[in-house]
Amino acid sequence: MKVVLTVAGSDSGGGAGIQADLRTFAAHGVHGTSAITAVTAQNSVAVLDWVALDPRMVVAQMEAVASDMPVAAAKTGMLATAAIVSAVAAAIERLALPLVVVDPVMVAKSGDRLLDRDAETACRERLLPLATVVTPNLPEAESLLGRPVRTLAEMREAARALRAMGPRAVVVKGGHLEGDAVDVFWDGERMEDLSAPRIATKNTHGTGCTYSAAIAARLALGDPLLDAVRGAKAYLTEAIRRSYSVGRGHGPVDHLHPLK
Repeated sequence: MKVVLTVAGSDSGGGAGIQADLRTFAAHGVHGTSAITAVTAQNSVAVLDWVALDPRMVVAQMEAVASDMPVAAAKTGMLATAAIVSAVAAAIERLALPLVVVDPVMVAKSGDRLLDRDAETACRERLLPLATVVTPNLPEAESLLGRPVRTLAEMREAARALRAMGPRAVVVKGGHLEGDAVDVFWDGERMEDLSAPRIATKNTHGTGCTYSAAIAARLALGDPLLDAVRGAKAYLTEAIRRSYSVGRGHGPVDHLHPLK
């Protein structure tokens, strides 16, 4: 049984964050473990409040897991503050965690901010160089680079620029564009456009968390990097197709569809 660790925030509405990650891990047949970075009070409509944990407690959770279980892959999601970003990066190095997927979570689906602005610098300088793959959406890519990323050509340029910051590979997600959902993969040798049909639904809460968690699970199971990304995208596309409504806002995707 492969062990995968998620370092992310808790979503009280159950659609994103730790809750989405653990369901995604279960759907892939790996054992999910977690280090919670922040507790959010949110639902399908909005993030009403959140509080970050002490960085010491975040690291303690990571150490508790890694000291007892052979972590095959890890992912990061909502890290909330610069102090947590720096502490998590140091722990990844000290614990020698392999195959790290960095989802640079900055803003919730509702538009509410989930990362302090001063933490963006820490993310660029401390976390990205440790990543096997980083998976920003277009607004996140814009924030990391400080420039617009709004066309497929700009996505390719962004992938090259982000990889220059240190990660082994980059997936720039194009879900905010019109037409088919096209993501750009770049690992320094291969530039691949990964396309899937766009599904007409508002129920896309937690798609970024789910995508990155699926990549981490597939890496843990031994998939080569590009195969892991392709498989994760196919898994997410079907999860969106089977998404459902709970509440008045953006419902969740169906993380457990492979088990049905």
